[in-house]
Amino acid sequence: MALLLGAATASQFPFDCNDVYKAGLGQDGVYTVYPAGPTSALQVYCDMGRDDTDSPAKWTVIQRRMDGTVNFYRKWDDYRSGFGFAGGEHWLGLETMHLMTAGKAYELRVDMEDFEGQRVFAHYASFAVGPESDGYRLRVGTFVKGTAGDSLKIHDNQKFTTFDRDQDTHGNNCAVICFGGFWFEGCFAANPNGVYTWGPSPRYAGIHWRTFKGLEYSLKTLVMKIRPTEA
Repeated sequence: MALLLGAATASQFPFDCNDVYKAGLGQDGVYTVYPAGPTSALQVYCDMGRDDTDSPAKWTVIQRRMDGTVNFYRKWDDYRSGFGFAGGEHWLGLETMHLMTAGKAYELRVDMEDFEGQRVFAHYASFAVGPESDGYRLRVGTFVKGTAGDSLKIHDNQKFTTFDRDQDTHGNNCAVICFGGFWFEGCFAANPNGVYTWGPSPRYAGIHWRTFKGLEYSLKTLVMKIRPTEA
């Protein structure tokens, strides 16, 4: 069950997980946020942990793969509105990502693990999603650091593609080829929303991050999360 803020103040309607934390709730878990105002309640997973930076800001999870329990081969409307479960496999929704990143400046971290227990990450200086009228175009900033390496560079400035809305630069539909929606170019170096498989996999079937395990190994977990650049 989501954790709700009880104070009858502005903090009753937190915009993101950082606002939840500032309101006095500091444990990891599912909380209710309101990125479009008091009538826009939705559940998100908040990562309240510290990392190797000095930032006190907290992470809002926007995507998670962990066990294959949720189907990510979905239509445009699903990717726009979001699906899955905030405490498990989850896609926050393109419209919510747009509203959040239009309201604040965010940075991005991608955490991942292989089936041998190796954990790595990739940290980017900024992350934003444009409006639907521009195809929910991705803007991802400079790769800051991380042993996973940079597999999002070619995805920067790309529109989002699903099997029923082709906006990539490939001659065919990359979402059909890769079994999941994403900001494809022609097609990918990262495929976080591909079909869940276990370890070694065909090139276009799996959850891939090229600079970590290549394009023929499907990862065990992959989590995308954002936090404000100013706490």
